Amino acid sequence: MRIGRLIGAVVVSLVVGASPAVAAQEPAVGAKAAYVVDSAGTVHLGKRETKRLPVASLVKVMTAYVVLQEGRMSDTVTIGATDVRYAARGGAATAGLRAGERLTTRDLLYALMLPSGADAANALARHYGPGKTAFIAKMNRAARALGLSDTRYTNADGMPTPANGGYSTAADQVKLARLALESSVFATVVGSTSHKVGKTKVHRAHTWRNTNKLLTRADDVLGVKTGYTNAARYCLLFAGERNGLQVVGVLLGDQDERRFSTAEKLLDYAGEQVAFG
Repeated sequence: MRIGRLIGAVVVSLVVGASPAVAAQEPAVGAKAAYVVDSAGTVHLGKRETKRLPVASLVKVMTAYVVLQEGRMSDTVTIGATDVRYAARGGAATAGLRAGERLTTRDLLYALMLPSGADAANALARHYGPGKTAFIAKMNRAARALGLSDTRYTNADGMPTPANGGYSTAADQVKLARLALESSVFATVVGSTSHKVGKTKVHRAHTWRNTNKLLTRADDVLGVKTGYTNAARYCLLFAGERNGLQVVGVLLGDQDERRFSTAEKLLDYAGEQVAFG
């Protein structure tokens, strides 16, 4: 592990009387907004973290949070034709669901968070509202209850709406992710690189792969969620373990590949700051 090697180098240098390693400089961040904090409450980076911006599919973190409060993982949800049409018509990412399929809530959370399925988001919102309007109201009530004062939801999937669009901030997104990760179910889902569902009488076989490339590019990554729309550009909510602490960060309005490389640098930077005190 990078942090382990770093700490070892510092210890050796102190023992032999050499000059200790110098803490790394703060990585350059090209995203419109960013925020990184660890579980001890130390803020390692802030850039326009209170600026209200669209967050694309990071919205689905709140969708999952509400579902986890409302339902049981063994619940069965029927996919409707409207769920499939909505995702296809809007050009959203889908989980390849078909009308009439019945899947457990647990499996639909994977469909929601790994391939970022708007079809799964709408099916869950309809089921647990009941109805999408009621579900969105629950999302906004949850945001207020959690102290996300600069967050407003207008749908369960993060796709742009013609008017009165939703928004959040980097600081609010990090706060929500830290709370969501307290759920072992959520943490297991967002930390998975893929999830397979075998064919049964009530649904076909599915294989969903996580769009979060950071899971396979950096050490000890916990998740969390990617996002993209034309308005929000590329977004990444990320978390990892560094030097015994959980580090959670977000990049809003970034470039596609750059968000992953920047997130990796920010995780290591936070770990190094912890190591050096």
